[in-house]
Amino acid sequence: MGKITATVRVTNQIDRILADRGFLPNGEVRSLTLENALIDTGATRLCLPSNVIHQLGLPFIQEIDVKIATGVTKSRLFNNVLLSLQGQEDMFNCIELPEGSDPLIGVLVLEALGIELDLPNQRLHVLPQRGKDTYLTVL
Repeated sequence: MGKITATVRVTNQIDRILADRGFLPNGEVRSLTLENALIDTGATRLCLPSNVIHQLGLPFIQEIDVKIATGVTKSRLFNNVLLSLQGQEDMFNCIELPEGSDPLIGVLVLEALGIELDLPNQRLHVLPQRGKDTYLTVL
């Protein structure tokens, strides 16, 4: 089936808001470009390695239970990640992965950004936001 990876930009949303309001210089907004983030349809959420979470200074929310291949384990949940992928951008919570792990982009993130997988060509496809074919629905 192949695998799809992408380059993503992750930013501390609190820093971004403070900079937009003039309380923090733009150069102090904590942001990273991550190469080879794995688009993982087996994951539901955004998952980032602990070292990335630490570099961004993301706020801790709570400890949670997560399902992994070997069963259920504890992990930590953080918030206020501004994620940019394929020109699309939104704010997400993220689940902590061990340091050095590949970032994972889960299906709920893809859905929120209006991005679908083109598996045969191993790439991402941005869905339209306007017109009769918009991916945004309120039914």
